[in-house]
Amino acid sequence: MFTCCLIYPPTNRIRLQFCCNATGSFIVTKRNTAVNQSIEYETSTTKTYKMTAELHSMLPEDIPWSGRRLGRCAVVGSGGILKNSSCGREIDSADFVIRYKNLEKNPDPLVERVSVYGNATLIIPAFAYTICTSVSIKALKVLQPIRPQQPVVFFSPSYLRTLDRFWKGRGLQEVRLSTGFMLISTALELCEHVHVYGFWPFGSDLQERPVPYHYYNQLTPNRRKHKMPEEFVRLLQLHSQGVLTLHLQPCSSPGADLENHL
Repeated sequence: MFTCCLIYPPTNRIRLQFCCNATGSFIVTKRNTAVNQSIEYETSTTKTYKMTAELHSMLPEDIPWSGRRLGRCAVVGSGGILKNSSCGREIDSADFVIRYKNLEKNPDPLVERVSVYGNATLIIPAFAYTICTSVSIKALKVLQPIRPQQPVVFFSPSYLRTLDRFWKGRGLQEVRLSTGFMLISTALELCEHVHVYGFWPFGSDLQERPVPYHYYNQLTPNRRKHKMPEEFVRLLQLHSQGVLTLHLQPCSSPGADLENHL
């Protein structure tokens, strides 16, 4: 039984550290995972993956960012509010940029797609669902020998389950946290200052101008799985508490359009 999520230290950052321990457990490593260990999937504790010696040999020794804060981090969502926001330069000025995109099922084109990000670490939810595992391992095997300077790591399903319990214990009831909300939670542990861009669940902006749900397509939200407005309320609360900075307006300083940086 996990009781850590019932502890109430002074700040949200400390609550997350006590409960979820991103610095020690948010990705799968040789340090926190053994050969032949059964890994429970994030979304199904009845299904497991047995860690093979081959895959274990390809894991990082430890979490690269443990033991230090990452400074100023920009967490970039995919909300339509990003379009024409002129926030690209401001985002690029952060010490670390955390963002996410969907991966193609065939990992071969991935080599070209990720090469534009230099030595950025690629974090994949290999153990979120069973269908994710084989394609994630294939992506790791393709990228590791070709681009060793660009680490490929896997989200820890136990960390994500603990994170889910943490927020459900605080009233956020949804089937699964959105990827963006997971990454913001992780950033609150890893980073000194967290700036959030592109998280906006509504059909119009603050000036009542229509905005798409995503900046790059016309898809609508999956309301069965995620509850974006409820997540947004939590972000507003964290912003009002000074835990993070939520950016909802175009950036004041001139810069290239954000799309040129994504």
